[in-house]
Amino acid sequence: MRAIRRFTVRTVLPAPLAPLGDLASNLRWSWHKPTRDLFESMDPAAWVAVHREPGALLGALSTERLDALAQDARFVERVRAAAADLQAYLSRPGWYAGLGAEAPAAIAYFSMEFGITGALPQYSGGLGILAGDHLKSASDLAVPVVGVGLFYATGYFTQSLSRDGWQQETYPVLDPDGLPLSLLREGDGSPAKVSVDLPGGRRLHAQVWKAQVGRVPLLLLDSDVEDNDEAARGVTDRLYGGGGEHRLQQELLCGIGGVRALRLWSRLTGAPEPEVYHTNEGHAGFLSVERIREQVERGLTFEEALEAVRAATVFTTHTPVPAGIDRFGRDQIGLYFGGDNPLPGVPVERILALGAEDYPGGDPNVFNMAVMGLRLAQRANGVSQLHGAVSRGMFDGLWPGFDDPEVPISSITNGVHAPTWVAPEVFAMGKQYIGPELPREGLGFEKVGQVPDEEIWRTRRVLRGRLVDDARRRLKLSWLQRGASEAELAWTKDVLDPDVLTIGFARRVPTYKRLTLMLRDPERLKSLLLHPQRPVQLVIAGKSHPADETGKRLIQQMVRFADDPAVRHRIVFLPNYDITMALSLYPGCDVWLNNPLRPFEACGTSGMKAALNGGLNLSILDGWWDEWFDGGNGWAIPTADGVDDPDHRDDLEAAALYDLVENSVAARFYDRDERGLPARWLEMVRHTLASLGPKVLASRMVTDYVEQLYLPAARAGRSALASSAAGARELARWKASVRDAWSGVRVDHVESSGVGDSAQIGDVVHVRGFVSLGDLDVEDVEVQVVHGRVSESDELRPSGTVRLAPAESFGNGRHRFEGQFTLRQTGPFGYTVRVLPRHAGLATAAELGLVVNA
Repeated sequence: MRAIRRFTVRTVLPAPLAPLGDLASNLRWSWHKPTRDLFESMDPAAWVAVHREPGALLGALSTERLDALAQDARFVERVRAAAADLQAYLSRPGWYAGLGAEAPAAIAYFSMEFGITGALPQYSGGLGILAGDHLKSASDLAVPVVGVGLFYATGYFTQSLSRDGWQQETYPVLDPDGLPLSLLREGDGSPAKVSVDLPGGRRLHAQVWKAQVGRVPLLLLDSDVEDNDEAARGVTDRLYGGGGEHRLQQELLCGIGGVRALRLWSRLTGAPEPEVYHTNEGHAGFLSVERIREQVERGLTFEEALEAVRAATVFTTHTPVPAGIDRFGRDQIGLYFGGDNPLPGVPVERILALGAEDYPGGDPNVFNMAVMGLRLAQRANGVSQLHGAVSRGMFDGLWPGFDDPEVPISSITNGVHAPTWVAPEVFAMGKQYIGPELPREGLGFEKVGQVPDEEIWRTRRVLRGRLVDDARRRLKLSWLQRGASEAELAWTKDVLDPDVLTIGFARRVPTYKRLTLMLRDPERLKSLLLHPQRPVQLVIAGKSHPADETGKRLIQQMVRFADDPAVRHRIVFLPNYDITMALSLYPGCDVWLNNPLRPFEACGTSGMKAALNGGLNLSILDGWWDEWFDGGNGWAIPTADGVDDPDHRDDLEAAALYDLVENSVAARFYDRDERGLPARWLEMVRHTLASLGPKVLASRMVTDYVEQLYLPAARAGRSALASSAAGARELARWKASVRDAWSGVRVDHVESSGVGDSAQIGDVVHVRGFVSLGDLDVEDVEVQVVHGRVSESDELRPSGTVRLAPAESFGNGRHRFEGQFTLRQTGPFGYTVRVLPRHAGLATAAELGLVVNA
């Protein structure tokens, strides 16, 4: 029989154990080992059975067991101490308090997915894990972030394999009452809800769940409520599921509904409304459309509201390929924002213009969510230095007339949350030999030389052995799910070896990440795996999007190779890659492999997690590895840049990979000294920790966001809205006047002096630019001389700019500007003069996309 209704019955804790409820409901336990140890001690077997989730453990323990624990004075004292420690964590000022009154009182962080813990499966891959690490580090630093996203009834999906190695997806339904969530409620106890209008007179309603991530509340909107019709109830059924209409409705709910949920949160709790809004990828871009509607409702015009909203908005792009961006038909957007469903005060034509690909190479029939995100944010960034450069090239059409380096998309390289991803044994080793500041503040990495070789090697073997045990268990379970019998699987108990060089590869499986690059020459790979003196073993995992047939074929190809009895003890594919698997996989690997097609890896934080555990990276120079590889902290796989044939390129790069593994990686791992230790390998481990440790931390990343983006955005937002939004009104007026008058701006003539026929280092070049400004004033523009090296075709590669000061006015809008610069470069050199708009409300001179060159 099937139940007609399903719900979770929560336990009632004895009074002495009541603080366990707060400890279980705050997800700080997911990165705080003492709290997890406390719960495990209640019943170690039950702890494993409930997948190490405190809330589930409390529901699984019998009343008798709870009563016995309540009578245990020592355990009750541990509970009291843990609760006091959590309260101290939540109340101490933290790093952010030192920024003073100019720091924003609240920052909203919108993302379509959040990877906090395996107990809350609301993520698919790197974007969600990054968002989760952002919230955790914000909590540790006491940054007042509020997360906003959706609650998916089935999460992403659970991956298994068929007998022939084909990915299979299942969607287990999650009961939010059984998860570490609480429902926002009105004063009368009824669920608090928000709604978004849909075409045809329909409404999409959502209740709001809250996950408490340390100090940070995470609001998750859930459309599975009785107020909705059947179609609307399914809007939040699964992450990245359904077709374009389904995805559009999810993004409307996340963006527009998310802003309304923030207003609901402030009304119910008294929390301050956010001063800064961070859009993590384009999915949530409609949040700014809703904020424009709010400002229009308060009396601003659309243009004025746009300036007020842009000033306080930050946009982060994670996508290095146009195919990864959500794009909808213009007619779809018109249906949802026009016709019988207009958003008050926000004309559909203006919304369509925000997402229009109205630049060379764009598609006039689509609405681009990333383009809208960039147009609605005054500050934008990529997630590594290389990705920032790639993004500037991808989106340069939005700023015509500017070279790619000047496109206003900066870079903040991702980081990872060390308390989550570093194995307890590594922390214990650091605490013993370096001090407690290593895990707490990210300090002391330079002292890693104080840790004895023997201790590092012993710890690495413990972690490798734990991974081997976990892999054997998972592999056997996978084969049972594939239809094998217990009698067939005795071989799985000998899979992998805790003393063999272990290479890990785990990530999503789009084509560009090249899961099967290592299979280009199967016989060569077999020889590496089965080398008699220097064997290698591979642990591989990854999910393909359910609609990606190509990705599924790549997984099947890998699984079939790993099924070969000749090598299956040296290579395993583990299905259902998730946070729980990653917690043993990253620490247990000696080497982390990453071989994407350069430059399509935006960042690639999995290698950072491995590095913090003493693993070495073996990677294509892409993402973060491109900027932080130094020759001593791992290996760079050579790339065949410029080879147009993709198959030939893969062959070349695979051959380079094989050579590195055999002649460098394995050779160094198995090169032992008189103590039986790989001394040179351990030198690389130390150097990795010392050189990368401080850089790859999410605490560094969050402080970068605060200092480089959040603080300027807060200042700009306040300025725009001060004195009844006088700043936004004036900036909108000024921009309109500049755009109208820009066609009358030109550089009439340029003169220079100070350099003869033979220019030398140290010569001073004096430049005079004669400029016509038409109806604009000199205060409206900045005239610059841009100088640098030039190519054979006179293409200028700028190395510096100098502002030319107004020197004389001739009437009729004509002016002379003057300035000088010193020659500091040898070789072919040149300069030009240009005119840019200038206003205190602009974040960069390129913001309007207007420039006149000589």
